[in-house]
Amino acid sequence: MSEETANAIQAVDYPAKKLALIVYALQAAGFILGITFIAAVVVNYIKKDDVKGSWVESHFRWQIRTFWFSLLYTVIGVILSGVLIGFAVLAANMVWTLYRVIKGCIRLSEGREMYAESK
Repeated sequence: MSEETANAIQAVDYPAKKLALIVYALQAAGFILGITFIAAVVVNYIKKDDVKGSWVESHFRWQIRTFWFSLLYTVIGVILSGVLIGFAVLAANMVWTLYRVIKGCIRLSEGREMYAESK
C-alpha cells in the first residue's frame, strides 16, 4: 500500500478512531466516576453503525464486550462478597477491565484491529 493510500485511509477513519478513543477514556474514567462506564457503552451502541465495516468496528465490539462481562463479574462479585470470595472476584474484575482498556488504547493508537493476529 502506498503512503498516499495509507494517509487517505487514515483521514477517513480519523473520526471513528477519535470516537473509540473517547469511549476508552470514558471506560477508564469509570474507575473513578462509575457512570462514565455506562455512558461509554451507550455511545458504543448509538454510534455502532457509523463504524460498521471499518477496522474501528472491532474496537467497538471489544468495548461493548468489556462492559457486559465487567458488569457480569461485578454482579457475581457483589453477590459473593457475603462469603468474602466476592472481594477477590471484584479485584480480579478491576484488573481484567483495566487490562482491556489499556490493550484497546494501545492497539487503537497503533491503528490495529482488536481481534487480528498479533505480528
